Amino acid sequence: MRGRAWIGGALALALVTALLYSVREALDKAHVALMFLLVVLGGSAAGGRTVGIVLALASFFLFDVLFLPPYNTVVVSDPLDWLVLVAYLVTSVVAAQLLARAQREAARAQQRAAEVDRLAALGADTLSAPRAEDALSAIARVIRETLGVSVCEVLPQPVAAHEALVQWVAQEGRAAWRLDDGTTRTAREGALGLDIDAPAAPRIREALYPLRVRDAVVGVLRLADVRGVALDPTRQRYLDALAHYAALGVERLRLAGEAEHAAALREADRIKDALLAAVSHDLRTPLTTIRGLAHDIATDGDERGVVIEDESMRLNTLVSDLLDLSRLNAGGVPLDVALNTADDLMGAALQRVSGQLGGRDLRASIDPADPLLVGRFDLGHSLRIVGNLLENALKYAPADAPIDFTVRRDGAWLAFEVADRGPGVSAAERDRIFQPFYRAPDAPADVTGVGLGLAIARGLAEAQGGSLTVHERPGGGSVFCLRVPSADLPVS
Repeated sequence: MRGRAWIGGALALALVTALLYSVREALDKAHVALMFLLVVLGGSAAGGRTVGIVLALASFFLFDVLFLPPYNTVVVSDPLDWLVLVAYLVTSVVAAQLLARAQREAARAQQRAAEVDRLAALGADTLSAPRAEDALSAIARVIRETLGVSVCEVLPQPVAAHEALVQWVAQEGRAAWRLDDGTTRTAREGALGLDIDAPAAPRIREALYPLRVRDAVVGVLRLADVRGVALDPTRQRYLDALAHYAALGVERLRLAGEAEHAAALREADRIKDALLAAVSHDLRTPLTTIRGLAHDIATDGDERGVVIEDESMRLNTLVSDLLDLSRLNAGGVPLDVALNTADDLMGAALQRVSGQLGGRDLRASIDPADPLLVGRFDLGHSLRIVGNLLENALKYAPADAPIDFTVRRDGAWLAFEVADRGPGVSAAERDRIFQPFYRAPDAPADVTGVGLGLAIARGLAEAQGGSLTVHERPGGGSVFCLRVPSADLPVS
């Protein structure tokens, strides 16, 4: 291609020179300069800057010898003609330079357009791949073909099963290279991702790069080739962009794994709830029969009947709780949300626990500023929640410490609070205690229960649009707070 440009430029210059020479007497200096300038520009466009400059020098010489008097000599008779010659030479050389620069910019733009097309194709392949593993394989293939290396591996975290250098790259977040001479080099400290200061000699036999997503190293990209891994600035730019896709592919793989794990857990949870519901339902009938027979035995004076009846009642409560928890998880709890007064709920709750007080001081109060508090809630479920909170307070609070049971309006909510002076609930335990079957490690041994009461209470509160929380009480102890939507009575 370059040889044709040289030959074409020489022929064009000779042809134009011959044509101009044939009509030399009728031409002005400007005519000659313009025609030679066309030849220079044509040569530059076809062969580049060097061809253009050589044509400019050659035409400068021909201009002087053949078209400026005295003819056929390098002597210029009119000193002003030197101005014409120098202006022509400078114009020709500058035009050749500018044209060459424009050609380089155009070539660079085409190259970048090709890079964008390739990256767009890679992005489409990555997004359209049905499986995350397929997307990673597609990314590795594109990197291998783009960089011309024989091996390209994307190693997701954790990389503990790989060699020590791979683990180091993942831990430090810095690139590393193995060279032909057997030595290992690492990227400078603080360099993020790819490092453009990769050594050029000796050749790189294996390159390891950290893959990052939001400043976290999610894996390692491994490139290897027995012929050496060439990493000039252009390839570095490719590799930087492609490594980003590889990191996204690794992140997609991780998220897909977590989604599969979550789906498996949900399915296991669904099966567990179904099993609990079935077992609980089937156990209630025989328990009722056992309780009836035990009652008859106890009536006949056998104390063992009393024990059997008490234990069957406890077991029946556990089965009922399991059944309620299964219904809550399945969203199958029937609700009867209606306008109710806080006073009705408090009165029913106090009556429910009155038999368990045993002389304990339970102080109930309603906000004196708003004695007629009304809310929209299920009275039966809310009574069960508040009753559970009061029973827990009686279990865990010291016998000589009073328990406060209050209600107030808090914006759009009615807040029923049970405050005790028990051991309190640490910040780390405040969410865990509402999980099914959870018991605090420091729970007293004489306190019975399997850890379902608070889980059911919170589920019932949320089912009717409220909440159940716990926070620390100033001076020691805990405050459990049930919030249900408040309401205003219509004005008659």
